[in-house]
Amino acid sequence: MKIESVEKAEHLTLLKIWEASVRATHDFLEEEDLQELKPLILEQYFDAVDLRCAKNNDGKILGFCGVHDGNIEMLFISPDARGKGVGTLLANHAINSQGATKVDVNEQNVQALGFYQHMGFSVTGRSPFDGQGKPYPLLHLRR
Repeated sequence: MKIESVEKAEHLTLLKIWEASVRATHDFLEEEDLQELKPLILEQYFDAVDLRCAKNNDGKILGFCGVHDGNIEMLFISPDARGKGVGTLLANHAINSQGATKVDVNEQNVQALGFYQHMGFSVTGRSPFDGQGKPYPLLHLRR
């Protein structure tokens, strides 16, 4: 596996990975909210972060991570690549090469919380709403 910068032409592939990953891990998210997020991610969020992806030896994207201002804003793994070290590889790259020291996690996403705690992050606060003002509480973590 290798970490690479993301080309604009790969954004649709990343969006498919994002949706599949969210469907596998964010069972609390309403379908309407997921559909609302898709164009925002594609048209705004990908361009707002330092975006990197993990590719296998055949060049297939297995997951991606976006960092902005020391914060891991997004880290999503293709469901068929989960549990194979892709998230750890991307998180370590974000920490060691992109200066990430913070991350926000949906409180209901206990798998992500456990992952980031395993990576050395600790909960420092909580917000009752997510970044879109929806009632999905966020936990703020710092390393």
